[in-house]
Amino acid sequence: MAMTGVLRPGHAQLRVIDLDQAVQFYGDVLGLVETGRDGSGRAYFKAWDERDHNSLVLRKAKTAGIDHFAFKVRDRSTLERLESDLRECGVAVERVPEGEMLATGRRVRFEIPTGHRIELYADKEPALYPGQLRNPRPWTEAAEHGIAPIRMDHTLLYGPNVNQALGLFTEILGFYLTEYVTLPDGETKGALWLSCSVKAHDIAFVEHPEPGKLHHVSFLLDSWEKILRAGDILSMNKVPVEMGPTRHGITRGMTIYGFDPSGNRFETFTGGLQSYPDQAPIAWSWEELPSGLDYPQRKLHETFLSVVS
Repeated sequence: MAMTGVLRPGHAQLRVIDLDQAVQFYGDVLGLVETGRDGSGRAYFKAWDERDHNSLVLRKAKTAGIDHFAFKVRDRSTLERLESDLRECGVAVERVPEGEMLATGRRVRFEIPTGHRIELYADKEPALYPGQLRNPRPWTEAAEHGIAPIRMDHTLLYGPNVNQALGLFTEILGFYLTEYVTLPDGETKGALWLSCSVKAHDIAFVEHPEPGKLHHVSFLLDSWEKILRAGDILSMNKVPVEMGPTRHGITRGMTIYGFDPSGNRFETFTGGLQSYPDQAPIAWSWEELPSGLDYPQRKLHETFLSVVS
């Protein structure tokens, strides 16, 4: 598909309770590369194979959770067009100036019906990428440090009014629905997976009474073997693991879920369906949700549905 609008997930800014502990976890256990600190104390990270300066930002706070999730758009004219489209549809938009985040240009911020802040931006400085843009090696030394994901891949957000969010993402931002789960009435969509690319999803939503909640941020690995290795690393570091290694029925991705020291859930993920916008979305009934979440065991993990930050 021609990627002319929103390109991909850009970064997530998470709240953490103990910044030093979080930096150690994301740097040494998850294996992300720290790329800087700013004047407010935020810590910036990227995955080893990402080319932009950052994809994860950590901010010390009293409670865990997500401040915002951001998408990179094609260019500045696209950013201006999408800002105009949002305003025309009655969405309250705030401009965040260049430099408010390290290495990041002007951002457009708005709140969606689920109570989450979404941001769009066109410019982010490239990260140091030595030896990888000409005759590159298949991996670098950083790819062997910790779990070492390739990239930050997607997020799942919990909040009310997910079908209103669906309309905003599909009608204004150009996403398309790839899969959904209907509630027990058999008609209402209660969980949604949306893509702006050919991935199984770039963002997902689940209906939840509390607004603005984080279910997880996901990090991509490149094989099932790397997922199993991630499980070893998490166990060796006594990280709380909630589910996996297993396969989802929904998206067909292979996965492990765990929690960072502040209680934010993260996922290591590989595989998954490739999607195209001309394809009809895949429907899952409420009765088949257990196999949608954990296909081998066909099991509902209670905390997976109820614990958010």
